[in-house]
Amino acid sequence: MKCGFVSIVGRPNVGKSTLLNQILGMKLAITSNVSGTTRNIINGIYNDRDSQIIFVDTPGIHKPNDKLGSLLNKKAYNQTEGVDIILFLVDISKGFGKGDEFVLNRLKEADVPIYLLLNKIDLVKNKEELLKEINRLKDYYPFKEIIPLSAKKDDNVDLLIQCLKRDLPESDKIYSEEELTNVTTRFIMAEFVREKVLELTREEIPHTVTCFVENFEEDEKLVHIQVVIIVDRDNIKKIIIGKQGSLLKEIGTRARKDMEEFLGKKVFLETYVKTLKNWRDQEKYFVELGLREEDE
Repeated sequence: MKCGFVSIVGRPNVGKSTLLNQILGMKLAITSNVSGTTRNIINGIYNDRDSQIIFVDTPGIHKPNDKLGSLLNKKAYNQTEGVDIILFLVDISKGFGKGDEFVLNRLKEADVPIYLLLNKIDLVKNKEELLKEINRLKDYYPFKEIIPLSAKKDDNVDLLIQCLKRDLPESDKIYSEEELTNVTTRFIMAEFVREKVLELTREEIPHTVTCFVENFEEDEKLVHIQVVIIVDRDNIKKIIIGKQGSLLKEIGTRARKDMEEFLGKKVFLETYVKTLKNWRDQEKYFVELGLREEDE
């Protein structure tokens, strides 16, 4: 039996959460074209006949503009310690840039095997240039593996799993097969709402929004969920609510569909928006949102 921890690391918006979801065959981590979508450390547990792989999805490493950004970077770097393999994900459709070099230089300190995953190959039209880049990167650093893939299209994801099973240590399973993740159902429900906010507002709402569940009640047929959407400015609150509440209603409709698919039950969802000025620089809100002081 092969078993171990694998950390997924890279810059924002390179497809880390998409890869995790594809491997697990379920929507666990939210995805968005907005940088900095992932904030908490999410473990996804993959099981098959002869292996258990605990994947760790980390926040994108970026140049921080506030205390939240600094905390997210530190959380990401911390998750490269004590793992068996690091997956360094790069958006190869944009090339291997200075930001990727910066991340790699930090990863070298971890002293564990590093796979270089060249994601979004479906967006690369010139395959000959891709091959040249792979050959160049072979000499750049002694990666354990260099795997071109498309997390979105499920291209070469099976190859990645096979390589990991070859390189992970022999060990008994750490978790039962019923355990899928380290995060709570309440956290996942809140993230579904945040994903829809980012999806429907695009670049207008970057790091300025977060969500958490205030109430979660479940019976045999129905789940009643109340989610608060937190922003740091009243004008952002107005955008999310929309004209006569139209955008907030659409956010709720889309999030409810994901919730019902995940929970396998009908969901009655209530959402509202609250302004907490400068919450991203106030430590007490990190505790409420799961970004606790001990993670710093």
